[in-house]
Amino acid sequence: MKFTVRDLVKLQWPLLGALLLIALATLPAWWSSKEVELAQRQRDEANSRKLRTEQRLLQVRTEEQELRERAQIFQQMQQSGITGDERRLEWTELLDDIQRQLRIPGINYEFGIRKPLENVSNPEYSYFASPMRIQLRLLHEEDLLRFLQHLQQEATALVLIRGCTLTPLASRGIGSDELAQLAAECDLRWITVRKSPASS
Repeated sequence: MKFTVRDLVKLQWPLLGALLLIALATLPAWWSSKEVELAQRQRDEANSRKLRTEQRLLQVRTEEQELRERAQIFQQMQQSGITGDERRLEWTELLDDIQRQLRIPGINYEFGIRKPLENVSNPEYSYFASPMRIQLRLLHEEDLLRFLQHLQQEATALVLIRGCTLTPLASRGIGSDELAQLAAECDLRWITVRKSPASS
């Protein structure tokens, strides 16, 4: 069977109608797929916003916890007395008190210049060290241990012991009033802490 131009003219409207029907049939499917894509995009954006909000809340809680912990640490340092400026008068009185309590025969000490500690990775606090060289005349080795223990427990600073040397004293002979048997020399650091102005 051969199609002629006349046949095509006759089929023109039915073909156009068929094409129109196909287009109308695919339109809802296309529209529906676009709606699904839009809904999926909105869902993804909502999930992303929710995730960002949760992460921010977690970060805020973590920061609050860190601030609380830092405040507690500083409060503990304040209670122990190591915050603030150096208190040399108080420290010298403490040294004299410990000497009397433990009946140390002789004591001599000298404070050096207070200096900031370097390589301390905490920008919120400034750490300072007051060096001290102390010489003691002792009856027994245990006296040195007791002296240092009292000092670390009672001082309004963190007292670090850098090193100590013990040497026997030469015999004074019969009738000598010298009771000390040992000489000790120690290198100490009195550490104090101050809150940095930037973190106040």
